[in-house]
Amino acid sequence: MSAPDYQRTLGRKIAAERKHRGLSQQELARMIGRSVAWVSQVERGVRRIDRMSVLETLATALDLPLAELAADAPIMAAAEDSPSATDLRLVLSGVHSLRAMLGEPSSASVDDLRARTATAWELAHASRYTELADLLTALIPDLETAARALPGQVFELVAAAYQACSAALDKLGDPEAAWVAADRAMMAAERADSPFLVAAAAFRLVFVFISARHYDQAEETARTAADALGRLADDGTPEAMSLWGALTLQRAIIAARTGAARSAYEHIERARGIAARLGGGRNDYNTEFGPANVELFEISVAVEVGDAGRALRAAEEVDTSGLSSERRARMLLDVARAHAQRRHVAEAAAALRQAGELTPEQLSGHYLARQIVSDLLTMENPPSEGLRELSVRLGVA
Repeated sequence: MSAPDYQRTLGRKIAAERKHRGLSQQELARMIGRSVAWVSQVERGVRRIDRMSVLETLATALDLPLAELAADAPIMAAAEDSPSATDLRLVLSGVHSLRAMLGEPSSASVDDLRARTATAWELAHASRYTELADLLTALIPDLETAARALPGQVFELVAAAYQACSAALDKLGDPEAAWVAADRAMMAAERADSPFLVAAAAFRLVFVFISARHYDQAEETARTAADALGRLADDGTPEAMSLWGALTLQRAIIAARTGAARSAYEHIERARGIAARLGGGRNDYNTEFGPANVELFEISVAVEVGDAGRALRAAEEVDTSGLSSERRARMLLDVARAHAQRRHVAEAAAALRQAGELTPEQLSGHYLARQIVSDLLTMENPPSEGLRELSVRLGVA
């Protein structure tokens, strides 16, 4: 299919979804900060949407999974692909277990594999995705080969490595590939007969469902996993408490995204209670669950339900010094969103720059950063030098 054909197909899709929701072109234009003429030209296929951030804004306005619109715009999706996401997808595409099935021996020791898997998570928590992709390119084949020879000792590492891969792909805006990695992590955890690893894989899968806007699936996965852990969490098993708390925080985000603000804050309070029982912050199964992370999720929930004031007040009080750079930078994205909701352009841009200083690759690869900058550009005309620099850095027109 040619590029003009893609434009027409996408335009018809947008028009049909707009009409299905009872929206006029004027109403949709107002929701996305565009002109009626722009909407009309897109729907007729005479104007090309050349930025994924614009497509994301349209998907949000039409309450559609981004993948549904991106499927009709693969040229745009491919154009904005990051090298790290491409490399990680290639890792998932290899048939690495076949070597072991055909009798090739494993040359890596379990201690070496364990150390490299731990490094993979250090890189994921630091949002150093290029280095992570390089590491997993060699680690995943070694783990798949070793798992055949030493299944009892290696499948837990296989699960952990695929979870790191899923976490990175989700942050890089590739929920489909992240889903594949999370599913492989789940299978490896089951083969390791490790209930907590299965719960951790479920935790990763929930993030994938949230990113893909499959909120019913996200809630069902989080709810059933949390319910299964409930007894152990009540009994005070630390790992179960951490995983239960992390899944409950995810349920708060799901509730917020689906308009259930009261339920979202109730989940936050439940998670806060179990975090208090745990005491200090923990990082069981790389969830980073603890009091500080609860506050970060409260900020996210407040932004999702449009309570920018509550989000900014919480951000002023939270101590993030014990959290990974990835979590601290992700909080700054929410702070930027809160400032954008209040049309505080300079403050929002400053928060984005801080996030970029902490995790450059996360800022460059995260769809939220592009969406925030796109929104800020509609608020400030002409844009400040700092905002122009951000727009160039993120590729937002």
